[in-house]
Amino acid sequence: MLKGIDPVLTGSLLKALDELGHGEKIALVDRNYPSHSAGSQVIHLGEISIVRAVEAVFGVFPLDSFIEKPLSRMQSDDKSPSTRTQNAVLEVASKEHSARLEFELIPRLDFYTKAKECALIVQCLETAPYSCFIAQKGAV
Repeated sequence: MLKGIDPVLTGSLLKALDELGHGEKIALVDRNYPSHSAGSQVIHLGEISIVRAVEAVFGVFPLDSFIEKPLSRMQSDDKSPSTRTQNAVLEVASKEHSARLEFELIPRLDFYTKAKECALIVQCLETAPYSCFIAQKGAV
């Protein structure tokens, strides 16, 4: 145990996040996402919500301030408005980011392609549909 470190941040997750450089991306995904087929390192966080995962990760992971939209979300097939879960993720991320934050919307099938470009996939057992996000790392 480490003092002052969110217990969701396992040693392997902290190491992986620390090793990422400016501009590299991570995917934070729900239980339905086919994480292992993406080809990136996958870290499973178990039975926590995506909002709880984002709270822990964004507490140590700076979002890129050099681009307009460093946070993306999977868009539903019917292009419906944001869900409660997606809004909560944006709210948590906004607390940790200095500029106004909006999602870049990525159609579901395109999200799978973009997630393959991520250096790391963090998966939890979130049940809310379309609870998949990509975040670009900034500089400290």
